[in-house]
Amino acid sequence: MSKQIQRVTGMQDVLPDDRRYWDAITGAAESLARRFGFQRIDLPIIEFEELFVRGVGQGSDFFVQKEMYTLAEPDGSRITLRPEFTAGFMRAYIQNGLSNWTPPVKLYTIGPSFRRERPQAGRLRQHSQFNAEILGEDDPAADVEVMMLAMSLYRELGFRDLTFQLNSTGCPVCKPGYIEKLVAYLEQHRDRLAAIDKERLGKNPLRVLDSKEPGMAELLAGAPQIADHLCDDCRDHFADVRGLLDELDQTYTINFRLVRGIDYYTKTVFEVWQEGIGAQAALCGGGRYDGLAEDIGGPATPGVGFGSGIERIVLGMKEQGVAPPDAPPPPVYLAHFGGATKTAASQLAFRLRAAGIGARVAFTRRGRSLKSQMREADHHGARYVLIVGGDELAEGVVTARLLASGEQTRVPVADLVPWLQSALNA
Repeated sequence: MSKQIQRVTGMQDVLPDDRRYWDAITGAAESLARRFGFQRIDLPIIEFEELFVRGVGQGSDFFVQKEMYTLAEPDGSRITLRPEFTAGFMRAYIQNGLSNWTPPVKLYTIGPSFRRERPQAGRLRQHSQFNAEILGEDDPAADVEVMMLAMSLYRELGFRDLTFQLNSTGCPVCKPGYIEKLVAYLEQHRDRLAAIDKERLGKNPLRVLDSKEPGMAELLAGAPQIADHLCDDCRDHFADVRGLLDELDQTYTINFRLVRGIDYYTKTVFEVWQEGIGAQAALCGGGRYDGLAEDIGGPATPGVGFGSGIERIVLGMKEQGVAPPDAPPPPVYLAHFGGATKTAASQLAFRLRAAGIGARVAFTRRGRSLKSQMREADHHGARYVLIVGGDELAEGVVTARLLASGEQTRVPVADLVPWLQSALNA
């Protein structure tokens, strides 16, 4: 016997029981996005590598950990399975002339992204995200809008006791001065840094603030905080964001170690936290990226948005005991005795489906007893079994049996659709 082929490490099969969660999440996400005035856009899974090298940044963890899936094309170009969505949003915005639309341009999408990383709870090598972005607007109210879209999604799905983690990472005016002070502090304690943090110190010092290495919480407690080094514009922007959240009675914690893992962030960064999801607390994260458009060759364009991994939301729903509603099974099951009755039952099933009535028909290649078919109908949660036998076929009727009581009624085939519509709504 040949070796059984397994799925690739870091991938998953989303089976029907879990698909119920996915459908509830994506349904709520799309409904809320439209309610907030966002329009859907779908982006290619594959982009040129340069989009992420220039847009996401060489200092980002994707590149430190070599997480991108990149292929060389015969013409020498290099294409990459997208590791994140925001750079693709901005590329599409520029390339398709969306900058000519009346701002702000509010867009969302749902789809997979890919990172070659160590699989863990809620984080896979292929993971799907809900992303929402506001482009062409630098108003702090836009930051709060995407934050509240994220928070509204989790609340609608039944999450409890959520809070924002909030920070400002500054801008090109004030960030370099802060990084210089942070590096000076960390260099004084270089002997206490793990190898990964020494590497980050040379490539993206802000990422050291997010270190989970032993002893770093105590060390970073004494590090300079960016809030003390913001320029006037960033300070006013951050104050406006906090003021709007206060007016909405939204709880948040200023977390000076929150920087996110991507180079393009400026000013606001945030996460929605829920304790207990594996080793992670964050359900989602996002922020402002006002310099991204210029990094990928476009005109200056402010932007703010967030992404939320669907797998992470599923995990959180299970931990909080939030179950999505079951999809109702087809309420009608058609039983028959093979031959001409099987043909008639199949025809009826398609007729009922066309009328909007869910129907399942028995498969009986070699014949099955009516009792066996009744057991199958009950197993699948049908309310009515429509029996098509020789007598019924000759008389142009079906025998409709209500499974709960066993009560039977003979219904003319010509009247079957309205009769079922009335009976199922009773």
